[in-house]
Amino acid sequence: MKNFIFCFIFLNFFNSCSSSSGGGNGGGGGTPLPTTPTTPVVNPLTDTEALDQVQKDAIKYFWDYAETNSKLARERYITDDPSFDAAIVTTGGSGFGLMTLVVGIERGFVPRTEAVTRLTTALTFLENADRFHGAWPHWINGTTGHVIPFGTKDDGGDIVETAFLCQGLITVREYFKSGNTAEQALAAKADILWRGVEWDWYTKGENALYWHWSPNYGWDMNFKLEGYNECLITYVLGVASPTHPIPVAAYDQAWARNGAIKNGGVQYGIPVIFNYNGATANVGPLFWAHYSYMGLDPTNLSDKYADYWALTQNHAKIINKYCIDNPKQWKGYSDKCWGLTASYSRNTDGSTGYSALQPLNDLGVISPTAALSSFPYTPAESMKFLHFLYDENKTTYVGIAGPYDAFSPQYNWVTPRYLAIDQGTITPMIENYRSGLLWKLFMNAPEIKPGLVSLGFHSSKYGF
Repeated sequence: MKNFIFCFIFLNFFNSCSSSSGGGNGGGGGTPLPTTPTTPVVNPLTDTEALDQVQKDAIKYFWDYAETNSKLARERYITDDPSFDAAIVTTGGSGFGLMTLVVGIERGFVPRTEAVTRLTTALTFLENADRFHGAWPHWINGTTGHVIPFGTKDDGGDIVETAFLCQGLITVREYFKSGNTAEQALAAKADILWRGVEWDWYTKGENALYWHWSPNYGWDMNFKLEGYNECLITYVLGVASPTHPIPVAAYDQAWARNGAIKNGGVQYGIPVIFNYNGATANVGPLFWAHYSYMGLDPTNLSDKYADYWALTQNHAKIINKYCIDNPKQWKGYSDKCWGLTASYSRNTDGSTGYSALQPLNDLGVISPTAALSSFPYTPAESMKFLHFLYDENKTTYVGIAGPYDAFSPQYNWVTPRYLAIDQGTITPMIENYRSGLLWKLFMNAPEIKPGLVSLGFHSSKYGF
């Protein structure tokens, strides 16, 4: 429970950072919706057309609106104030952006040669940016490469954001390693960057990983990574590291809590499977089923604690069933308008900010990335939501870089803003549903299978 509460404190801190650093413009402030209902388009998109369109749109965040110097992902983009936080690069969101651009190249949505040049610029920037025992900070100044503190004591290495970035680096390496000279050089750059992370430093010498280390405050934040939340990939990469591995015991003792990670609870007749860090037999925000699984393929993946396909699919199905059940009777929730995750939000008192939306924190706000990034788990349910966005509400809920971050029919509200960590899961997870591209690249990387095997994982899909 303590860890779960800390997660909320952490997210609330993010909100205070957002709203205090620029006269309130970084909060979740929104725009009232039209009072008349949107008229559905005469010719609705086919499923394939809709999937292509939302992927193309979400790619724009990382292509058209990337940070200008580093070519990495901006933390946020506010359409009515484009210069706000323009220099803040987000590490984890940049990792998602790397994977997004790989999809864009593969589908011909962005030009391959130009993409390789941009990715080379981005990785060169990361080579020269501040690192702390190999880990990058949560935020980086896109002009100088220096850390921008995410909080007073969060001014050093962030091993979780670094893991999300390394998931992208490994994917880039695997995609380009057999390409032309420039592509092979890019792959080599990605490999060196990933190998430079000192995962073992972030154990403090214990059988556990700790989220933050600061050159000024040391281990003062003291946030141990204990499951279940979005951090599974951090332990997988820590064990798989060819240069600075962590002990397997850290996974069992800290992440799995010596088996206490398991949960026998059921929601809507669907097993919860894991303890969602104090959610009392319920589930957490849906990004927990996305961030670690952009590269890590949960299909037919299991260990002694769980069947990971059941875990992730059940998570999405429970959120879908919850929104349909709609126990708080919010206006607009339905089988085609659903999805709760951490995003910009609106509170009942009219204030706006950032919140980890989930059944235990349902504020009447829908986050499009939740349903869209769940396509591998809930294809029919996610497709209904996709058509709801693009056929019925495109002019209201979709903007210059795809679906806006959040909206609320209850409050006649939409935020015309974007966050890298939300926009960045849409294209990759839809691609994993469509072709499995990123799953194949990551799971077949030479370090990943041995790492998963040492952790006790089995996969009939990948033969271990």
